[in-house]
Amino acid sequence: MEYKFTDANFERDVLQADLPVLVDFYADWCVPCKMMAPIVKELAEKYDGRVRIGKLNIDENPNVTMKYGVMSIPTFILFNNGQKTGSVTGAVSKNELDSMLQNR
Repeated sequence: MEYKFTDANFERDVLQADLPVLVDFYADWCVPCKMMAPIVKELAEKYDGRVRIGKLNIDENPNVTMKYGVMSIPTFILFNNGQKTGSVTGAVSKNELDSMLQNR
């Protein structure tokens, strides 16, 4: 299941989550973000119950975007126990994201 993260729910759904969380920082107008969407959805299904995977629209949620210094999109940040434990920016391969999740 793919989650929708916002400035309002980020603390509860990401930082206080009892699972690792992968956040996809994206925008609707971003072509590479659209290219990554099916991969993110597939990984969300693969890791359901083990890793919470979801998206955060940077245009609608500027506070979290600024807090984590997201300057380019897509950016994927992995959180574990409320801490940033990994990140990758750009349209990357499914294998690269999968490896990041396996090594969480």
